[in-house]
Amino acid sequence: MIKSMHMLFILLSVSSFIIRIMLAEFKPALLQVKIAKIAPHVIDTILLLSGIALVFQGNWLAGEYGWIVTKFIMLLVYVGFGVMAMRNAGIRRWGAFALALACFGYILSVAITKNGFI
Repeated sequence: MIKSMHMLFILLSVSSFIIRIMLAEFKPALLQVKIAKIAPHVIDTILLLSGIALVFQGNWLAGEYGWIVTKFIMLLVYVGFGVMAMRNAGIRRWGAFALALACFGYILSVAITKNGFI
């Protein structure tokens, strides 16, 4: 149940990030709507809490957990590039956006393989 919820919120989080970047580029006024400001934080909070619950439910800290540390570090990098993408414009926005999506892809591959050194 928690894993399904976590995967759903992964999709919601990445989708909302892509939508917010498109809005920032083409319709920035829509980002001022209250739901557009609040929803990403709610989605990402639930995503993070479900991830933490999965770590403890799966007892993953008892064994090899380097992949979890890798995911967490890359999550911070992903957030950093996401913030850069939202705050910048032009080529800097799109570069940070591409790097954020690359981080997401790496996080996804680490989650699937449980190997932080892909």
